[in-house]
Amino acid sequence: MNLYITSGTYEYLKALKEKYPSENMILMQNPENFLLIHETEGISIFKEPRKYEAIDSSGTMNHAGFAVLNHIPVTDEGRPVFEYRFKNRSRTIENQPGFAAIRVLRPLSSNTYIILTLWENEQGFERWQKSKAFEKAHDKKETDAGVDKQKIFSGPSYITKYVIPKEK
Repeated sequence: MNLYITSGTYEYLKALKEKYPSENMILMQNPENFLLIHETEGISIFKEPRKYEAIDSSGTMNHAGFAVLNHIPVTDEGRPVFEYRFKNRSRTIENQPGFAAIRVLRPLSSNTYIILTLWENEQGFERWQKSKAFEKAHDKKETDAGVDKQKIFSGPSYITKYVIPKEK
């Protein structure tokens, strides 16, 4: 599965989404930015998208109201280790109340992976962050077995959060 991301004004992205109603797209916003995400087996309708391949996925984007994108820069040498960790993750997030979907996205034209999680609302994500399952999913991080000790990251990770407006 391919996932493409573009940004622009709300009006432009909304019109683009409405022009292709049969495509699987999700429009999201935060105070600084508007994004349109296109998930497809084929090529994107976007002119200059950021391109990703979903190497792991669960759930659907249909009922999401909140999105979290964890941007993680990974060295070329670290890609196999990073991907192995996510392909063998505990999968406890899927059982969390409010969870809608997850996509582990391999970049096709950069070094920054994105872990996209979609939630029914922001409270679902916040409950996940405070849960024992979240602790367990991140518990090997500081051990010798954890990826942090293997120097696979090429820079600091960061998170962006978006609201997904309800369609009328």
